[in-house]
Amino acid sequence: MPKKVVAQVKLHVPAGGANPAPPVGPALGQHGVNIMQFCKQFNEQTKDRDGLILPAVISIYEDRTFSFIIKSPPSSVLLKRAANLAKASGTAGKEKIGSVTKKQIEEIARAKLKDLNTLDLEAAIKIVEGTCRSMGIAVEG
Repeated sequence: MPKKVVAQVKLHVPAGGANPAPPVGPALGQHGVNIMQFCKQFNEQTKDRDGLILPAVISIYEDRTFSFIIKSPPSSVLLKRAANLAKASGTAGKEKIGSVTKKQIEEIARAKLKDLNTLDLEAAIKIVEGTCRSMGIAVEG
């Protein structure tokens, strides 16, 4: 018989950098989960993706065990990395602060495809281009 899920927690954690400090500790501690066990498992699975912020969906069961799924990084993080930016534009509609190529957008869309609400690559590209516009990043090509 499957275990009963009592909670699902969604966190954005730096790859290879999970520790008991906020946001991980308080979010998992209130459900009685072994925080260090989660941190060790998460860091082990994400050590090769250093520097990225990764969303994790943690399912907590009634016996205080857990399982988690690591999703692909947010499009904004991948776009900032592709455009070599520290942060997005504060006035996205008026000011362009960087640029990316169509090829870079296609690569990001392919990486995000399994986590987006579409199976069509063209639709995924349009989603990523929309994120570019809202961040003040120009698309070349």
